[in-house]
Amino acid sequence: MNWRSNIQILDLDANDRLELTCKKCGTFRWLTGAELQARKGKERLTLGEVEIRARCRQRGCGGAMRMAMPAPQDTAGFVGGIA
Repeated sequence: MNWRSNIQILDLDANDRLELTCKKCGTFRWLTGAELQARKGKERLTLGEVEIRARCRQRGCGGAMRMAMPAPQDTAGFVGGIA
Protein backbone atom coordinates (compact mmCIF):
# COMPACT_ATOMS: atom_id res chain seq x y z
CA MET A 1 0.00 0.00 0.00
CA ASN A 2 1.11 3.52 -0.74
CA TRP A 3 -0.32 7.02 -0.66
CA ARG A 4 -1.90 6.60 -4.11
CA SER A 5 -4.07 3.71 -2.96
CA ASN A 6 -5.29 5.60 0.14
CA ILE A 7 -6.54 8.76 -1.62
CA GLN A 8 -9.67 8.90 -3.76
CA ILE A 9 -10.52 11.62 -6.25
CA LEU A 10 -13.27 12.78 -3.87
CA ASP A 11 -10.60 13.44 -1.20
CA LEU A 12 -8.85 16.06 -3.34
CA ASP A 13 -9.51 19.78 -3.14
CA ALA A 14 -10.33 21.50 -6.42
CA ASN A 15 -6.98 23.35 -6.41
CA ASP A 16 -4.78 20.33 -5.53
CA ARG A 17 -2.23 19.67 -8.27
CA LEU A 18 -0.76 16.35 -9.35
CA GLU A 19 2.24 16.05 -11.63
CA LEU A 20 2.15 13.30 -14.27
CA THR A 21 5.47 12.43 -15.92
CA CYS A 22 5.77 10.07 -18.88
CA LYS A 23 8.02 7.10 -18.18
CA LYS A 24 8.82 6.78 -21.89
CA CYS A 25 9.53 10.30 -23.20
CA GLY A 26 9.78 12.37 -20.00
CA THR A 27 7.02 14.85 -20.86
CA PHE A 28 5.08 16.09 -17.86
CA ARG A 29 1.74 17.76 -17.29
CA TRP A 30 -0.27 19.04 -14.35
CA LEU A 31 -3.63 17.62 -13.39
CA THR A 32 -5.86 19.42 -10.89
CA GLY A 33 -8.42 18.03 -8.50
CA ALA A 34 -11.14 19.98 -10.31
CA GLU A 35 -10.26 18.28 -13.63
CA LEU A 36 -10.43 14.85 -12.03
CA GLN A 37 -13.68 15.56 -10.18
CA ALA A 38 -15.31 16.78 -13.42
CA ARG A 39 -15.10 13.26 -14.88
CA LYS A 40 -18.52 11.77 -14.19
CA GLY A 41 -18.58 8.23 -12.82
CA LYS A 42 -14.89 8.33 -11.87
CA GLU A 43 -15.13 10.12 -8.50
CA ARG A 44 -14.46 7.00 -6.42
CA LEU A 45 -11.26 5.97 -8.22
CA THR A 46 -8.08 6.01 -6.17
CA LEU A 47 -5.09 7.97 -7.41
CA GLY A 48 -3.34 4.65 -8.06
CA GLU A 49 -6.10 3.68 -10.48
CA VAL A 50 -5.85 7.10 -12.15
CA GLU A 51 -2.09 6.62 -12.55
CA ILE A 52 -2.56 3.17 -14.13
CA ARG A 53 -5.08 4.56 -16.65
CA ALA A 54 -3.10 7.71 -17.50
CA ARG A 55 -1.29 7.78 -20.85
CA CYS A 56 1.04 10.34 -22.40
CA ARG A 57 -0.60 12.82 -24.75
CA GLN A 58 2.53 13.49 -26.79
CA ARG A 59 2.01 12.64 -30.41
CA GLY A 60 3.12 9.08 -31.10
CA CYS A 61 4.12 8.29 -27.50
CA GLY A 62 1.20 6.98 -25.43
CA GLY A 63 3.57 5.87 -22.65
CA ALA A 64 2.62 5.12 -19.05
CA MET A 65 2.65 8.01 -16.59
CA ARG A 66 4.13 8.33 -13.08
CA MET A 67 2.18 10.45 -10.59
CA ALA A 68 3.66 12.77 -7.97
CA MET A 69 2.06 15.17 -5.53
CA PRO A 70 4.25 18.23 -4.89
CA ALA A 71 4.96 19.32 -1.34
CA PRO A 72 2.99 22.25 0.10
CA GLN A 73 4.44 25.66 -0.72
CA ASP A 74 5.11 26.63 2.89
CA THR A 75 8.89 26.38 2.65
CA ALA A 76 10.98 29.13 4.17
CA GLY A 77 13.85 30.94 2.49
CA PHE A 78 17.46 30.75 3.64
CA VAL A 79 17.97 32.58 6.91
CA GLY A 80 21.48 33.04 8.12
CA GLY A 81 24.84 33.75 6.67
CA ILE A 82 28.46 34.08 7.49
CA ALA A 83 29.05 35.49 10.96
